[in-house]
Amino acid sequence: MILDSSSMKPIYIQISEWLETEILAQNFLPEDKVYSQYQLAEMYNINPATAAKGLTVLVDEEVLYKKRGLGMFVSSNARSIIQMKRKNQTLSTLVKEIVKEAAHLNVSNKELISMIQEEMKAGDSK
Repeated sequence: MILDSSSMKPIYIQISEWLETEILAQNFLPEDKVYSQYQLAEMYNINPATAAKGLTVLVDEEVLYKKRGLGMFVSSNARSIIQMKRKNQTLSTLVKEIVKEAAHLNVSNKELISMIQEEMKAGDSK
């Protein structure tokens, strides 16, 4: 992952989203230890406090948990928490934008659903 310092997203959010993606990809499994704030700071040349803030976001959402003196670990239900969060936030926002744009372009509901189904089929074949 490459952090985008010009992004509107704060660096700590980019860190938390990257770790979420790694968990979804099963690069970190339940009970796996994740990178420490100092490892993340060194990897991405950022302040350790910024990295810690990204980890704290995931602790607050119960994706990660702390073992005192040992570090941060992936919770047993981390993947389902992330999936639900992204479904409720990201997909919901995208769907609203797509529906709004379709209305501006006079795309019918049937046509829009057909476009989505076509894209899903194309994605399945990849």
